[in-house]
Amino acid sequence: QVQLVESGGGLVQAGGSLRLSCTASGRTFSDYAMGWFRQAPGKERGIVATIVWTGASTYYADSVKGRFVISRDNVKNTVYLQMNSLKPDDTAVYYCAAAPGRRVGIRALLSADVYDSWGQGTQVTVSS
Repeated sequence: QVQLVESGGGLVQAGGSLRLSCTASGRTFSDYAMGWFRQAPGKERGIVATIVWTGASTYYADSVKGRFVISRDNVKNTVYLQMNSLKPDDTAVYYCAAAPGRRVGIRALLSADVYDSWGQGTQVTVSS
């Protein structure tokens, strides 16, 4: 497993932006596909965005498509989630997760079961 630490959460007004970062250590970062998930109070954890090890393929949940951008820097061992035009419905704890293997495709990354490492989460609160 790889160790993951998220940062960048906070309180922002609706329409604002935040950039989350997730830095990995302990294993070769480029051997992992990455994903961002979120969990709002009283709701199940759900996928937000995913990215394969090269960064060439990405996926976004419909609720964030066009507003969020996932990217990664394999030199800095970091995956990012740029969140723009934030809405109160985006309020949640955001988690990054790592799925081992360079052959993991985008479809497989939609399932939380393929991830073997999770960060501790960072709170994002969007006020109206």
